[in-house]
Amino acid sequence: MAERLLVVEDDTTLRELLSASLRLAGFEVRAVTTGAEAMEAVLHDPPDLVVLDVMLPDFDGFEVVRRLSGGRSGAPAPAGPPPVLFLTARDAAEDRISGLSAGGDDYVTKPFNLEELILRVRAILRRTAGRPSDAHLVVADLVLDPEGHHVTRGGVPALLSPTEFSLLRVLMEHVGQVLTRRQLLDAVWHYDFGGDDSIVASYISYLRRKVDTGEPKLIHTVRGTGYVLRRPAP
Repeated sequence: MAERLLVVEDDTTLRELLSASLRLAGFEVRAVTTGAEAMEAVLHDPPDLVVLDVMLPDFDGFEVVRRLSGGRSGAPAPAGPPPVLFLTARDAAEDRISGLSAGGDDYVTKPFNLEELILRVRAILRRTAGRPSDAHLVVADLVLDPEGHHVTRGGVPALLSPTEFSLLRVLMEHVGQVLTRRQLLDAVWHYDFGGDDSIVASYISYLRRKVDTGEPKLIHTVRGTGYVLRRPAP
């Protein structure tokens, strides 16, 4: 069964080009033009992934993701927000950080290569596909439920984006093992065309803010190498 994508783009020519190219690549595609239409589509017929333009006529793509996650009085999607690939002409570092921290999974700037965009879509879908597992992962008071896509720290739920969830899962599956940035990039992002490993540091920072602000600290940086999730000393 073809994966279902939602394209949110107000430029008619680009929207039609994207939709046609993604359909040719084997995806089922629905296209809308505004943030409000995107919210409606995700809440009532959730896609497997959203290709989301940042600059929309009503409110921006960052706000769409925040509302889908339950912020700003938005109702969260019933099964949690879908993964999001931001698509925008804004390529400043602060915009990229804003998009990823809002809950986006990747960020492509215009003009873009259609083949690369499709590769990025496939990479996001692979890493958020949900691998079968019947066991919760537990490290100290940090608990990850792979089936329910649910994380708690000290009994308090942590709302993670699909990529944050995948990164935490990899760290917990390799508890006590130092993983290099390249290993994490390959395990979580699955880039077939190479990737900038600085994105790993950004997502480690997001995880720390959501699940590692108290004591004991579980996520540790190994300078010059990578990161490790360690059980606290007894």
